[in-house]
Amino acid sequence: MGDLAVTGSLVPRKKFFMKKKTKKPSHSKRYLEMASKVDKTKTYSVEEAVKIVKETAKTKFDSSVEIHIHLGIDTQKGEQAVRGTASLPYGTGKTKKVAVFTRNEKTAKDAGADIVGADELIKEIKTTEKINFDVALATPEMMKDLSQVAKVLGPKGLMPAPKSGTVVPEADMAKAIGEIKKGKVNFRNDDTGNVHQIIGKASWEENKLQENLKVFVEALQKVKPATVKGTFILSVTLTSTMGPAVKVAV
Repeated sequence: MGDLAVTGSLVPRKKFFMKKKTKKPSHSKRYLEMASKVDKTKTYSVEEAVKIVKETAKTKFDSSVEIHIHLGIDTQKGEQAVRGTASLPYGTGKTKKVAVFTRNEKTAKDAGADIVGADELIKEIKTTEKINFDVALATPEMMKDLSQVAKVLGPKGLMPAPKSGTVVPEADMAKAIGEIKKGKVNFRNDDTGNVHQIIGKASWEENKLQENLKVFVEALQKVKPATVKGTFILSVTLTSTMGPAVKVAV
């Protein structure tokens, strides 16, 4: 009968279409409980923000505390790119794995570098495109050879550059490695004009996190590009791993 069915009389058969339900993203009960402690309309002082972030860090592991800063820069203009370094008084709570590109391997190894090499190291990275370090340093004479792996190191923010303080003369290499191991960090903006940095652990005392935060913001302000007009730091947010975001006044 085609689309007709007999039910005492001929009537069109109804076609039913089930509306596909879309699953709405939802946060865990724990997250919602922690988020309720944060007033999203309020901007907190550094002291208040650190206290709240510590209180809302309820993971089973020792959460990292992260600062996220939105900048008033035009990311399409190369001259407004933001790059710099900050020596956090208390480090980040994470031991950095340092690679050094140098022909004087002994000096770097004695200073605590985790990976040291020259031509062979460059060849290995070029071939495998694998990176197993957090920071890369290089002596000036190695920069020409390092151009071979710029496409590998660059996208990950690991290509040594004078502006970021990662091109280091042999005489200063030991000092540079020591500073990184103690808490010196490199930072740069991402494609959305934001800068992200870990400034410690949730288990730390409040004063340590406060000091690291202030030092990082000061270091960021010092590298404001000359061509940036108006407000440089648009907003600052503090959060713990998997914790709610807290707006901070700096």
